[in-house]
Amino acid sequence: MLLANCGGGPYHTEVNSAASITPAQGKLGILIPGLGAVSTTFIAGVEAIRQGIAKPIGSLTQMGTIRLGKRTDKRSPLLKDFLPLAQLDQLVFGGWDIYNDDCFQAASHAEVLEKDLLEKVKPLLASIKPMAAVFDKNYVKRLDGPNVKKAATKMELAEKLREDIRRFKADNKCERLVMIWCASTEAFRAPGAVHASLDAFEAGLKANHPDIAPSMIYAYAALQEGVPFANGAPNLTTDTGALLALSRQNNAPICGKDFKTGQTLMKTILAPGLKARMLGLSGWFSTNILGNRDGEVLDDPESFKTKEESKLSVLEHILQPELYPDLYKNFYHKVRINYYPPRGDNKEGWDNIDIFGWLGYPMQIKVDFLCRDSILAAPIVLDLVLLMDLAKRTPELRGLGIQEWLSFYFKSPITPPGLYPEHDLFIQSMKLKNTMRHIMGEEMITHLGLEYYD
Repeated sequence: MLLANCGGGPYHTEVNSAASITPAQGKLGILIPGLGAVSTTFIAGVEAIRQGIAKPIGSLTQMGTIRLGKRTDKRSPLLKDFLPLAQLDQLVFGGWDIYNDDCFQAASHAEVLEKDLLEKVKPLLASIKPMAAVFDKNYVKRLDGPNVKKAATKMELAEKLREDIRRFKADNKCERLVMIWCASTEAFRAPGAVHASLDAFEAGLKANHPDIAPSMIYAYAALQEGVPFANGAPNLTTDTGALLALSRQNNAPICGKDFKTGQTLMKTILAPGLKARMLGLSGWFSTNILGNRDGEVLDDPESFKTKEESKLSVLEHILQPELYPDLYKNFYHKVRINYYPPRGDNKEGWDNIDIFGWLGYPMQIKVDFLCRDSILAAPIVLDLVLLMDLAKRTPELRGLGIQEWLSFYFKSPITPPGLYPEHDLFIQSMKLKNTMRHIMGEEMITHLGLEYYD
């Protein structure tokens, strides 16, 4: 069978399951709550790549390959040539922010990208002006801005967002939309009765329930419009019974939460290695300095609590101390984030890792990761919007609600109730690519390899 695909040339497969995926025709609108450093770095980067002045470094969908069949078959196409993804020139951008700055002004203030590059993509960035945002200072205490929606109830705010979504789609002649949260980390909330069912949640919207955060209002509006929603922050948001039910009801995929960029990326690379070699862990001390708006928001204890919950869960799930008590029982894990304005977006993460090996002899690992937060996040945003659009067009995926196969991109992957999340980056990568093979009718790769020795 010959399949046309929108990410490159035609691709051959012998199985028919890929034929049910709707082609990626027309414009794909990307709607972003929060047009700050991450969002503008993403948009500017896509435009620079479209102009041919930059490469999509860090983007699996644009630069990665996928092995198909046996190693001896030597079939490893680019993902963008294998999957029916939207092409970059089909993307249209819009969003909301509490500040009135257009994306060129916001990118200039963020100081992530060099002025020379920004000037080359200025026409697109300057044309993207933020819609008035849904904002509640109770959830983000360190920020305030004038470009905020007013309404009597949270349900009315949701309706205003739905009007924005429909207007953006019509004005830009988009065939499809994806929404991705790139705004701030909200104050911590545990799931409660108002989040348990869709009826309770909608009653809470009408009653202005204090435990319904702005991110939940955005997600509700998107899902009601049938738009996939990805959560790039550690907020509770769609990790609730109410919004999971709405996602499944409207065939609008959800995924999250919290983009896996700096220090946690390192943890999900190193911890599986320690476990694979059966090396023990006594303690893992992590601290960060960060000076951008994200760092300012996280300087508030309530917002930091949300981030801390996301970061602390990683090692427990990877190392499984209940299965390996001699190696990992009672290890000490501490995470700190310090707001340090001079550093800007150039985050620095220090890790001190105390391990032990044969006969219990102690050793240490030191990591000093001088990273650029938005530079690491931008390609994640690109991959997620393209893959969430693919999920929406794939009958086997769109009705699932949670897209667990995208856990690869998140610090704290959401899962169905009762199912623990998989944090091991290498297992996540295998799950991601095997899902891609599956929906395209290709065989799973197990790496067993016995057939080579028959």
